[in-house]
Amino acid sequence: MQLEEKLAEGKDNLCKLVTVTGQTKSGKTVLTKKVFPREEAIWIDGGIVSAEDDFWDSIIEQLNLFQSTEKETSKGVDTTFGGKAIAEANFIVAKGSGEVKAEIGTTRGSATTSAQTLSSRVVATRGLGENKIPLIVDDFHYIPREMQGNIIRVLKPLIFEGLPAVIIAIPHRRYDAMKVEREMTGRISSVEIQLWNASELQFIPNTGFSLLNYSVPPWLGERLASESIGSPHLMQDLLGLQAANELTQLQASTEQLTTVFQTVADTIGRPMFEKLARGPRQRSDRLPRELKDGRRVDIYGLVLHGLAHIRPGLVSIEYEELRAAIREVSSGQIPQLQEIARVLKHMSTIAATDQSSTPVLDFEEEDKKLHVTDPFFAFYLRWGELTAPTAAT
Repeated sequence: MQLEEKLAEGKDNLCKLVTVTGQTKSGKTVLTKKVFPREEAIWIDGGIVSAEDDFWDSIIEQLNLFQSTEKETSKGVDTTFGGKAIAEANFIVAKGSGEVKAEIGTTRGSATTSAQTLSSRVVATRGLGENKIPLIVDDFHYIPREMQGNIIRVLKPLIFEGLPAVIIAIPHRRYDAMKVEREMTGRISSVEIQLWNASELQFIPNTGFSLLNYSVPPWLGERLASESIGSPHLMQDLLGLQAANELTQLQASTEQLTTVFQTVADTIGRPMFEKLARGPRQRSDRLPRELKDGRRVDIYGLVLHGLAHIRPGLVSIEYEELRAAIREVSSGQIPQLQEIARVLKHMSTIAATDQSSTPVLDFEEEDKKLHVTDPFFAFYLRWGELTAPTAAT
């Protein structure tokens, strides 16, 4: 089944939470917008949800709902006047022999106004239940785990009753909803956008270079595909510099490719690498650590050099694998598990506060796993110049 068709099933009273996952710039948001246009759904950007009320307030705003209501209650009081009279014409007068007792009533009115303010969560969920408008949460992985749990627990009965709900996240976060709410087990429909394979990536240079009247030898297409880490965007960046350097079949060489790779890496990855290498502002407690090549770095630089030694793609790295890589690049004592975990946690926080749509690194402290999530950053770790701030002596 095509991805678009599978995602569209979420509209048909599926009674399941739909998760759309894919790496950075893989097209997951574009795909979801095609099936659930913004004008026909409620879209929430997880990156702007800093408190739970932000989430519910966004729904209220998009549904044009109100949290405060006023109710007016009217109350009437009757007053009766008694007397003896005979009715004549339009007047009540005392005349003649007959006596009739007449009662004339008047009503005085009074009104009471009461105001009621409901919580944003109550108003939002009531609106979602009544309107059944699809709810899309982009960058769900940006929402703190505890907050994710609260949101999923509140949405769960609405989803089970047929509310179309979609969360967009990076691949290793696809089961976050299940982790925070066990009753979602069996209630999740996953739509995963895969990385481009080698033949798909090679289609780009084969087609692009032929339009420029360049002849692409098979080995060059294969090499470019292997270095593009499944990303067509990265392949396009590589092609741009290659065309500028006139890497035709007769001129291409390993040295030229290395120059291109290093130039692209410096362009796309250096700022984030330097942010991570600097770490938090507080640096007074960092000891200098010597690398085998003679350079001195602090623990943040050491961990990044160890990570680069793995030459990662978009992978999940176990703690022991990273520690072994750190041992390979270090000439001194290897940091303890808790030290490395602390550094990775800080790096993950720094990456999450960056302006990119997905953090380049994500550390799961409970499982002691580091996830490299951005192909551009992974490419920098392979080909960039790993210069980090020098440790204080």
